[in-house]
Amino acid sequence: MTEPGKVLATFSVNGEPHEVAFAPHKTLLEVLREELNLTGTKHGCELGECGACTVQVDGTPVLSCLLLAVDAVGKQVRTVEGLARGPELDELQHTFADLGAAQCGYCTPGILMAADALLRDNQRPSRDEIKQCLAGNLCRCTGYLKIFEAVELAAARRRGEDAQPSKESIHGAR
Repeated sequence: MTEPGKVLATFSVNGEPHEVAFAPHKTLLEVLREELNLTGTKHGCELGECGACTVQVDGTPVLSCLLLAVDAVGKQVRTVEGLARGPELDELQHTFADLGAAQCGYCTPGILMAADALLRDNQRPSRDEIKQCLAGNLCRCTGYLKIFEAVELAAARRRGEDAQPSKESIHGAR
């Protein structure tokens, strides 16, 4: 029995079904964080301007703060928690760690979800394509260079190349 005024729905999140009751005015962001305890997706501006809440719905990056949860029912939702395969981080997560692309880390989950969708659809993105893909994700800690380099390195590794970060990428240009 569902509480009065709530919707009972089953979500497919990170490949697993989750039955949850929530108020119909709740955003996907709120349901992910508050009902499913998937806190990797971050509350940012809640206006669709910062990208911190980016998740993938049916493979497309969306701002979960702008999507009503009822509109995600019946769709495949993927959060940053779904990037890793069990205890093994995704290559994109590894390159962000290797290059220091995640500083405070608050924006990182949204950036990872947008970049993952790009790399799934484009194995050899140009720097301009990466910039365009991440244009809706704001970071206050970096100048974005390490983020762009991490996406490029992940793309190379996903293609099977034995790519290593440059010394400049790891230590910064001197």
